[in-house]
Amino acid sequence: MTLTKGKLVESVRQRVSLVRKQKPFQRSLFPEMERQYLSKERASKLVDRVFEIIKSSLERGDDVLISGFGKFKVRFRWAKKGRNPQTGQSIIIPSRRIVTFQASKKLREKMNKK
Repeated sequence: MTLTKGKLVESVRQRVSLVRKQKPFQRSLFPEMERQYLSKERASKLVDRVFEIIKSSLERGDDVLISGFGKFKVRFRWAKKGRNPQTGQSIIIPSRRIVTFQASKKLREKMNKK
């Protein structure tokens, strides 16, 4: 199963809740009514903003560490010789920056839990 942006937004919407303001002497008969969940639009903006922050950090060349999840690192690849598989012609692959991901120890342990 692939985690898409839409599924991530829905997950954030369901799991993030805000405490409603109550009047001074008002008590709730239903504790679940004391919380207000995010709208789909607000959750989507929140997820988009997090992705924008990560992208801008990576564009600057900074590493992004998310505790308990892992680290996104920017690496440099030098130019190298390659070959076009259709024609067999030699080509030069230009140098570029790439993003790699290294999972945290906690995430690896959870993934390999038996």
